[in-house]
Amino acid sequence: MDTRVALHDASQTLERPPRGTLAAVSARPSDDEDAVKIHPSANRRLKDFEAALGLTIPPPKGPLFAGVDLGTAYIVTSVVDADGAPVAGALTRSRSSIRDGLVFDYIGAINLLRAQVETIRRAGYAIDDAMVCYPPGTAGRNARAFANVLEAAGLHVTGLMDEPSAAAEVLEITDGAVVDIGGGTTGISVLKGGEVIYTADEATGGTHLDLVLAGNFKISVEEAERIKTDPARQAEVFPLVRPVFQKMASIVRQHLRDHPVETLYLVGGTSAFPGAVGVMEEETGLVVALPSHPLLVTPLGIGIRCARDARANVKPAKGK
Repeated sequence: MDTRVALHDASQTLERPPRGTLAAVSARPSDDEDAVKIHPSANRRLKDFEAALGLTIPPPKGPLFAGVDLGTAYIVTSVVDADGAPVAGALTRSRSSIRDGLVFDYIGAINLLRAQVETIRRAGYAIDDAMVCYPPGTAGRNARAFANVLEAAGLHVTGLMDEPSAAAEVLEITDGAVVDIGGGTTGISVLKGGEVIYTADEATGGTHLDLVLAGNFKISVEEAERIKTDPARQAEVFPLVRPVFQKMASIVRQHLRDHPVETLYLVGGTSAFPGAVGVMEEETGLVVALPSHPLLVTPLGIGIRCARDARANVKPAKGK
C-alpha cells in the first residue's frame, strides 16, 4: 500500500514519506531504551513536526520562520513560530536534484522548493525568513548554492548552518557524534562543549541500499526503494543490506578513532531502517541513540535556529 498522501494541493508534489522512513524503529526490544537517551522534549517536538506536515494547525499570529533541508532523497521544509515550535512543514522527493550533498539540478531543486513554499503560503503560513543547511565538509560556492536555491524559490535567506549543528539544536546535545545517514552520504560530526570540532562525509547512504536490492532482485532502483521502505519487507531484506550498514559503521569507527565519544546520535531517514541501530552498536561498541523521527531532525533544527537568531537580533524598545 502506498502510504503517501498529498498535502493540501493535489497538483503539488508534496507527500508524507513512507511509514518505514518516519518510523523510529531499531533492533532494540523496545523503543523505551532509545527514548532514555533522546531528550523527551526533542522527541515531542519531532512528533509535533510530523503532525504539522498536514498543514492543519491554525496559522499562529506573529512571525514565522522556515528551515530547509535539501537532501538527496527528500527536500524538507519546517515552519516554526517565534518560540521555535513547529506549526507547518512540507516534504517532497528530491528527484535527483540533489546528489551526494551537492545541488546537481539547480532548476529542478528550485521548482520543487518553490512548490513547497507556494503551498505553505496558500495554506495561510506567511513564511519569508529562512535558513538552509549544508553537509559536513561543504564550503564556499557549494555551500552558497544551497542558499541560492532558497532565494530563487522566493525565500529571504538569513543564514546558513551545517547539518550536525542543526541536529544538535533539536536533540539538545553538546557532546557526542551525530551520524547523519541520508540518501546519498553518511555524515559524521563530533561535538564537544556544544561546538563542532570534526566533520567528515562519505558517499554511502540509502541509495546504496537501493542498488544492492535492485541487483539482488534484478529490478529497477525505484522498485527497490519501494521494497526498502515497505515495513512488511524490511526484515526479509535486512540480511541483504546489512553489509551496507556495516560499511557505514566502519566509516564511523575510522573517523572517530582520533575523536573518541561515548554516544552516537543517528539522524537521517536511512537510520530508521530496522536493524541499523544494532549494527552500529556492534561495529562501534558505542551507545547509539535514535530519535523518534530521524528524517525530520535536521530540517526542524534549522527552523529552530532561524527563530532563535531572529529573537537574538530583536532590539529592545526604548526605555526597556
